[in-house]
Amino acid sequence: MADENPWLSAAPPASMAPAAPVEPAEQAPFAPLVAFAEEPGPPTGPPGPQPFVSPPPAPLPRREPSHQAQVWWLGVHGGAGESTLARLGGGAEAGGAWPVTTSGRAPVVLVARTHYSGLTAARAAATEWASGQVPVTLLGLALVADAPGRRPKALRDLEKLVAGAVPRTWQVPWVEAWRLSEPHSQDMPGALRRMFGQVTALTS
Repeated sequence: MADENPWLSAAPPASMAPAAPVEPAEQAPFAPLVAFAEEPGPPTGPPGPQPFVSPPPAPLPRREPSHQAQVWWLGVHGGAGESTLARLGGGAEAGGAWPVTTSGRAPVVLVARTHYSGLTAARAAATEWASGQVPVTLLGLALVADAPGRRPKALRDLEKLVAGAVPRTWQVPWVEAWRLSEPHSQDMPGALRRMFGQVTALTS
């Protein structure tokens, strides 16, 4: 019955109506929950843009953020996981766009899932950065597992190719508990804590 469907319930009285949502541009950056720094080691890929690299045919959009952040998590496709990383590790979501500022180069971590679409989107974003067309400081790429278990060889090969185009690559493992509840720092895997610690060190 319609009256048993919570999606079809009557609107609440004006006094109980929820407040209007805050526009993304007005939201303050998330407060950092990981306050330690961990030595990241030398880069495993190119530390800066490379000569003779052409930008991809469909570059990511750009926007000037309304606030500063210690690090910007840039999801290169929908559902990459940038919101979760910003909430757990501090910094702010980039909203799927390069955060281009007039006050210096913003520190950015690309975020992508490890399925084919995610890896190809990460490759395009890395290529755009490598072409020198984007005035940001790219710290690396966070690859968020799209499924439990070992990935097929074809995806591992593509992942290796993409990793060679960015300064560093971090692996965010599958967390089964996060399928049924909101991610919490209490059940954060060690690999994720290490990534946050290294990003903290790189941006301090």
